[in-house]
Amino acid sequence: MNTMTRPTSLLTATLLTSSLLTACKDNTPTNEMRSHAAESSALPSNRIAIPQAVLSNLGITFAPTERRQIEQTLRAPGRFEYLPTASRQYRTMLPGRVELLVDQFDRVDVGTPLYRLDSPQWRTIQQAIANSESTVSQLQTKLDTFDPLLKAHERHEQSLGESILVWNARADKLNTLSEAGGGRMSEYTAARSALATAHAELASVQKQTAELNASHAQTIAAIDAAKIALDLSVDSAASLLGIERATLLTPSTPDNSKAPLWRTITSIEIKALEPGVVESIGLTNGAWADERANVVTVVQPDKLRFHASGLQSDLGVLKDGLAVTIVPPTPTAAGTAVPMHLGMQGTLSLGLGGNSNERTVDLYVTPEHVATWARPGVTAQLEIVTDATATPELSIPLAAVQQDGLTPIIFRRAPDNPNQAIRMEADLGIDDGRWVTILSGLRDGDEVILDGGFQLMLATSGTIEQGGHFHSDGTFHDAEH
Repeated sequence: MNTMTRPTSLLTATLLTSSLLTACKDNTPTNEMRSHAAESSALPSNRIAIPQAVLSNLGITFAPTERRQIEQTLRAPGRFEYLPTASRQYRTMLPGRVELLVDQFDRVDVGTPLYRLDSPQWRTIQQAIANSESTVSQLQTKLDTFDPLLKAHERHEQSLGESILVWNARADKLNTLSEAGGGRMSEYTAARSALATAHAELASVQKQTAELNASHAQTIAAIDAAKIALDLSVDSAASLLGIERATLLTPSTPDNSKAPLWRTITSIEIKALEPGVVESIGLTNGAWADERANVVTVVQPDKLRFHASGLQSDLGVLKDGLAVTIVPPTPTAAGTAVPMHLGMQGTLSLGLGGNSNERTVDLYVTPEHVATWARPGVTAQLEIVTDATATPELSIPLAAVQQDGLTPIIFRRAPDNPNQAIRMEADLGIDDGRWVTILSGLRDGDEVILDGGFQLMLATSGTIEQGGHFHSDGTFHDAEH
């Protein structure tokens, strides 16, 4: 293990203390400098005091050791993108003038009005519905008259039948009298004439009844066709408006004294069918839009997936169903970057294709939960463990390892004093580009310095010239106080 000389330890304390100063002082040591120097002189040569002021000024953060399957871990870069079902476009179904009711990036719920469409063609559709409704009404009125007409014809026919029976009996009787030498021939002739007239009138009535029955059947067929046309017109209107058919036929007032809703609509109001955020607006307010013009696009921000590129050479171990983790691209725990521990879990799905030029294959993951930092186009890494049964090894973030010349250096937080760090020569094994196995010097539960380790390495290096301090205006002074 690499150690430092006593003068180096004193210089470390002096440099760390000087970072807290905001301007040059006189040559009289301050109480704070004397306390840090006294503390440093009492420490072993490989220990560094890291009080709260130093932690804050250097932005020092700590990362605990973890048990990870480094050798079985693959990493694939990628980016977030919307799922195909995350976006919905609200287009014009008819040409007309558009009045926008939302702004870009507005949050909308189900039923929120998005825009109104004033379309002359909608009035043509209303006229078609009205015509179909009128045709049905007229045919229904005509159909209602057939029943009394048919009954009248039935009674007339029955009466003529009875009359024919009477005249037929009288003619037979007169014929019998004539054959017996009685009766008058003129009476018999008149009876036969009346009987013939009754038969002719009965035939005429039967013809009219047949024609009436045919007209009745035609009217039924016509009214069925008219009702179908009316239903189709109403269904088309309901589809255009995005409302239920029954709602469209409901009177516009609760007392049923007004016309149905379809007749009172003067402009079409389009409402959101799903909650989300207005991603884009395709038209200016008041513009004339053609049919099928995109007016508003609404997305659901939580419907994201991660699209990564894996190497085709890894297809032997990549397969659907592997448990994976989406991790931020920067391995840090401080500053404004996404902390490295804020990952997302998911299940791997291999894409249907790849890139023959780059020798990559598409990988997709839909996270079980979407972190707040996930956005379409944001880059990250896919962490894939190809064999979950392998024995995990003690590991630390690769970013915690500093290079002092050719020597890898880590800073372990002292187990017996959290305000001290122990400089160690790192005994490293294999790495996966983000984590590296540590072969000795650390144990489970230990912490290493992640952010700020480079500054500590510079201050404690035996191969880099030291001395001097920074002023509050950013200039460097190579003399010591």
